[in-house]
Parts: sequence; C-alpha cells; structure tokens
Amino acid sequence: MARGPGGRIALPTMRLVIARCSVDYAGRLTAHLPSSPRLILVKADGSVSIHADDRAYKPLNWMSPPCTLKEGVDDDAGVWTVVNKAGEKLIITMEEVLHDSSHELGVDPGLIKDGVEAHLQELLADRIETLGEGYTLIRREYPTAIGPVDILCRDADGATVAVEIKRRGEIDGVEQLTRYLELLNRDPHLAPVRGVFAAQEIKPQARVLATDRGIGCVVLDYNGLRGIEDDKLRLF
Repeated sequence: MARGPGGRIALPTMRLVIARCSVDYAGRLTAHLPSSPRLILVKADGSVSIHADDRAYKPLNWMSPPCTLKEGVDDDAGVWTVVNKAGEKLIITMEEVLHDSSHELGVDPGLIKDGVEAHLQELLADRIETLGEGYTLIRREYPTAIGPVDILCRDADGATVAVEIKRRGEIDGVEQLTRYLELLNRDPHLAPVRGVFAAQEIKPQARVLATDRGIGCVVLDYNGLRGIEDDKLRLF
C-alpha cells in the first residue's frame, strides 16, 4: 500500500477520467480506437478500461490486473501506457482531459441475496435431507476468497457438496458455482467437492451447462420447504 505526504497511508482509489483520446492495443492482436471522448476507468485493483457512451457495461478495450500504468511526462505528457504481466500494452493518447477525479469506495459488501433466496438458503439448511437421504450440513455461507458458498454439506458417503441457491437458475449462477468449486477443490480437507445448483426454476441452458460440468441440478419447492401444501392437483 502506498504512502502519501507525511507518511500517511494512501488508500486504493477509483479514478474516473473523461478525455478526448485515441487508444492503441499492442499484444497478441493490434487494435486502434480513433480519437473520441471516452471514459477511462482506473480501478483500485489495478485494472484499466476504456468506455464509450453505449454498450451498457462492456468496455471498448481494457487491461486486467495485475498491470502497471505510466503517465507520460514532458513531451509525452498526454500519453498513458498500461502494461500487463504478459507485456501487452494499452497506449492511451490524451488530447483533452475534460474530467479527472479519484474516489475511495472502501470495501464492497458484495451482492445481497433477495428475501426469497436468503429464505431458501435458510430453509434448505434446516431441511438438508431434501438433497438426499443421509445429507448433513457443514455450514451456511462457507467463506472462500471470492465470496461465501451458500451451503456446504456432506452426502451419505461423507463426500463434500457445495450448493449454490438461486430463485431463478441461469448460466451466471452455474459459472459462479464453478468458480467456488475450483477453489474448494484446492483444499485437501474438503476435496473432492462436487456441486449442486438449486433453484425454484432452472433455465434449460443453465441445466445443460451444469450437466456438462458435472454439477447436479435440484428444483426447490419453496412452499414445500416451508411446510405449506400445494392445493393444486398434481399427477404422480
């Protein structure tokens, strides 16, 4: 962590720069963005991304961390050079800076599940045998370096199972569980860890992706977990 004037600790900041600039990428490919007003986002994690006023959240070009940013001096005062660990470069040629500000955002609390998802997690933890006979709970919100796993449990054979819970199961939920499994399987006290994707509704594409990755799918009956009988006629 850098130190500022007087030895004070300089906290990581988010920097927002709006400038008329051109951008050149040199790496595995080459790409050029001609001169235009753009937003340059320098995040506290070291990433740098270039945005236009369209494309929703997607940047026009970016460098993922770790990377270094060097702002030109003297004759190169208007040139920023961003270099990543592979030696690829993003060269931003500034023509006119319209705005430049930095902000300390602090630690983000992460995405808070909506009431239904949070309640589903609580109910399933209390009724873990819903996943299968002989299942036992290890804990809810099992911590990992990239966020907590909704439920960690063991099956009847004692194998570890990580459960990701969603109200509506889509591809991004499967991707999230995949990242958790990659981390959990590095822990010799837990491995091998398999995954279960649980939701009130699971989209077909998400089910296909989960199956391809060896992740089980469980459709949760919210009312059933709450002990409320469905008054609709059902065929068995």
